[in-house]
Amino acid sequence: MPKGSLRGRITVPGDKSISHRALMIAAVAVGQSRISGLLEGVDVLRTAAALEALGAGISRGGNGRYQVDGVGVGGLTEAGQVLDLGNSGTGARLLMGLLATHPFTSFFTGDESLCRRPMARVAQPLSRMGAQILARSNFRLPLAVIGAPVPIPVIERLAVPSAQVKSAILFAGLNAPGETTVIEPEPTRDHTEILLRHFGVAIRIEESPEDGRFARAITLKGYPEITARDVVVPGDPSSAAFPLVAAILAQDSEVTVTNVGANPLRFGLYETLREMGAEISFANEGEAAGEKVVDITAKSSRLKGVVVPSERAPRMIDEYPILAVAAAFATGSTVMQGLSELRIKESDRLTAIAKGLTACGVAIEETEDGLIVHGTGRPPAGGATVKTHLDHRIGMSFLVLGTAAKNPVGVDDAGLIETSFPGFAELMNGIGAELGAPA
Repeated sequence: MPKGSLRGRITVPGDKSISHRALMIAAVAVGQSRISGLLEGVDVLRTAAALEALGAGISRGGNGRYQVDGVGVGGLTEAGQVLDLGNSGTGARLLMGLLATHPFTSFFTGDESLCRRPMARVAQPLSRMGAQILARSNFRLPLAVIGAPVPIPVIERLAVPSAQVKSAILFAGLNAPGETTVIEPEPTRDHTEILLRHFGVAIRIEESPEDGRFARAITLKGYPEITARDVVVPGDPSSAAFPLVAAILAQDSEVTVTNVGANPLRFGLYETLREMGAEISFANEGEAAGEKVVDITAKSSRLKGVVVPSERAPRMIDEYPILAVAAAFATGSTVMQGLSELRIKESDRLTAIAKGLTACGVAIEETEDGLIVHGTGRPPAGGATVKTHLDHRIGMSFLVLGTAAKNPVGVDDAGLIETSFPGFAELMNGIGAELGAPA
């Protein structure tokens, strides 16, 4: 039977996307930057270690507080070791961009999951900027980035919306002459642009009609003087989704997550949940380092199936696993389209979601670029041990399903959750869930 109520007022770890970017920009700023609220998950700590190996000074003050002594634009130096980014696609792709216009060679590797993920969409534009990328087939790690001795600014039009590719090119453009421009067909999360502005970099953003939509062009001028700044990292809206969805699915529940990043380009999940009938409210709006922050409260709700428009995907690309779990409890079918990007995340997330829900007794259809979840309005059977495929979001999503399913749900590897959400089990148990400790 479904578990008891979930209640509490909590905070979640710092935003992972912002944490990676804050460390990298601070590393090429002039002076000492202080970062508070940094996510101390394995992924971000790998980025910090890589930047230290490249010559930046990084020291920890405790409780997510870090000091970064930057070396200035173009001031990073060749590492004496291979840069191991673990499970972090964000860390690997953005750091490839940052190093592509430094005149030395850098070697990248990662864990089993990261070494399966293609890097071609990053490697190709960086090659046009003068870098050489030597890698296995499909530009997979391990790989070497031979930095451009004479960087070339580019005007790069993205075929597929990707904040990681956009950010990698902009980071490369910092140490290139002239102007570097990225044109994206749909707006993607803009943490890089916001943080660069926070550090004093002039960013020009223009929108223009293109094929019936507004293409967005982001331009920066190379060799800017980046000045050290303090950064307060807000709570991660992707991490907040897990306890909030758990509260929506449980009976007689109400959970508030405070100080959550409320970037409009990251809020597609909450918009979708409200369309499904979820009782979600926002309060105490503020700002931190140019980013909006807000407190989010979710209460027990009866959900209905909806069609999620494909153009919303860039604003919630990491949240589809937990949305699929919510859809399993809804009345009617939830249709999710335009999700081919999920096949090249930490796992093939579409297949991982489909297999996990099927094992838990949920009727689901997997399409080439999407999912259709057929909810019955009742808690699914559960009772399965779901394979995570080394994907932390799959693990957390199915543990949330288990908090409200008829029978307990396990995952084959909960330890990987620490890469993005340290203390996940403890936080969930603190609001009334019954999760076992990570293995």
